Amino acid sequence: MNILGVETSCDETACAVVKDGREVLANVVYTQIPLHQPYGGVVPEVASRAHIEKIHGVVQEAMKGGASIDAVAVTYGPGLASSLLVGLNAAKGLALSLGVPLIGVNHIEAHLHTPFLFDAGSGATVGSPESYMPALGLAVSGGHTTWIDMPSYGEYKIIGQTLDDAAGEAFDKAAKLLGLGYPGGPVIDRWARNVPITDDLPRFPKGAPRPGTAALAGLDAELCVSFSGLKTALLYSVRKNPPKDDAEKARIVAGYQEAIVGALANRTARALKRRPYKALVVGGGVSLNGRLRARLAEVAQAAGVPLLLAQPKYCGDNAAMIAGLAYWRRNVTGDAALAVDVDPTLQPGD
Repeated sequence: MNILGVETSCDETACAVVKDGREVLANVVYTQIPLHQPYGGVVPEVASRAHIEKIHGVVQEAMKGGASIDAVAVTYGPGLASSLLVGLNAAKGLALSLGVPLIGVNHIEAHLHTPFLFDAGSGATVGSPESYMPALGLAVSGGHTTWIDMPSYGEYKIIGQTLDDAAGEAFDKAAKLLGLGYPGGPVIDRWARNVPITDDLPRFPKGAPRPGTAALAGLDAELCVSFSGLKTALLYSVRKNPPKDDAEKARIVAGYQEAIVGALANRTARALKRRPYKALVVGGGVSLNGRLRARLAEVAQAAGVPLLLAQPKYCGDNAAMIAGLAYWRRNVTGDAALAVDVDPTLQPGD
């Protein structure tokens, strides 16, 4: 079964064709990073306008291989409403013109499908998703930091999350403060890469949750994080002691990154003790961070479970993950899918 996926939840215009949920036949992504770099973050109006301009060409490029299309899948949430609308309407038109079903897909859930994707002709490196259930999922990106219990494939329950900024957002704001550029995650990863991890690195709060807040939301406080205090600590530290040179700036960045990665690793280790999971499944743009990958590998090894990570090109927003998950997760289909509206605050399991 070949599914055409469309993804426009934020600032990437993407289309892909995926066979049987895993084999990627085509994957086209138009990145808007140059458009948003002058602002240090995504500008919704700029993003939606770029989606309108590029969606037709991106879809054409993905379909030029001539593969038959059995269904169209599209992100309908969460994300920026104005961006989601472009992709959703384009996908509805495609499904109607091709005479195939439309499948609505949750963006966060799709990130957790990325470790199961493989390029056409390369062969799979991991087994089918069902064979790793129950699994603990960690979706970590610019907009989301969420721990998800996955009893079976296609079944999701949030057990922990950030109470304010996502990890990717915390990276972006730190990079902007230090004048390192945008997006912040990759540039901070590069700056911190050659700094030895020692006890004398600058110390920052390690993402402690606010007491009581998580409980009110029906979550486990021990599996939640808060990065607002971390950002404030960095701001005051830099104001009080501005870095004198690049070496000092790199040490600040390394300490800041270690605080974020340490919080993510700590909560993941706690979550893995909650029940006998068969795997740790990680997706999202921040999962490309080298230090996070290393720490999560240690956590997974200590817990005795495999760590499933996506290929680098599937870590960020892409349409292959949308088309891939749609093969299993077809809860919004048919007339309901054609009538569905965007849901900017959609949560896993909704």
